[in-house]
Amino acid sequence: MPDFDLQAFFPYRINVLASLVSRRLGDVYKARFGITVPEWRALAHLSQEEAVSIRELHARIDVGKAMATRACQRLVKRGLVHKRTNVADRRLVVLSLTTEGQCMVADIVTLAGAFEAELLAALPADQCAALERAITTLCAKLDSRV
Repeated sequence: MPDFDLQAFFPYRINVLASLVSRRLGDVYKARFGITVPEWRALAHLSQEEAVSIRELHARIDVGKAMATRACQRLVKRGLVHKRTNVADRRLVVLSLTTEGQCMVADIVTLAGAFEAELLAALPADQCAALERAITTLCAKLDSRV
């Protein structure tokens, strides 16, 4: 069997980093706003679009369809997201932020910006710039949506 060190394997390490960041930020969102990571992602995406279908939302927030649907149901129940059925295709559900949802997103964005700044402060400026370029390059290579 060839030598393989999972702890040194780049895809594994980047996944661990992403999970750590997401969990830490998720803890902040949960404590402050009572929302989960999928709910935060849904709110963030909805803040950038006027109206979005569940199908599109699920594809953009990087969670399973069932998890995206449950997150959106909780957001609708809390009055943060408005849900309406498409007139042309009644199976298609269209979501948009309510005024309350827009206000929450504004608060979350401020908190997220502070979290990001604190996290990146651990790196010198040149490493932050190099990291940003590396992430952009790898995402472009792996995902045609970026």
